[in-house]
Amino acid sequence: MDGFDDKKDEKNRRRRGLSLARFDDMVDAIVEFDADHSEKEDRYKVIGRIDGIVSVASVTYRNQQARVISLRRATPRERKDYEDAW
Repeated sequence: MDGFDDKKDEKNRRRRGLSLARFDDMVDAIVEFDADHSEKEDRYKVIGRIDGIVSVASVTYRNQQARVISLRRATPRERKDYEDAW
């Protein structure tokens, strides 16, 4: 996937243990508009499973392509909300 910055990917891997490229491996995703983080551009919170682990991505769309801003494991609350949605 080309939808992320290499420097941001390195930072995300160090801080969160996940490469932004793993976004492509996400399945059973739920997409929500993220009004709290959409001051400069529309951002979306994508919650789904990567290798069975509930994960959360922050995504924007540029030139009709998803651009991953961050990717992390879901918090306990996010996991519960995700499981409840299914």
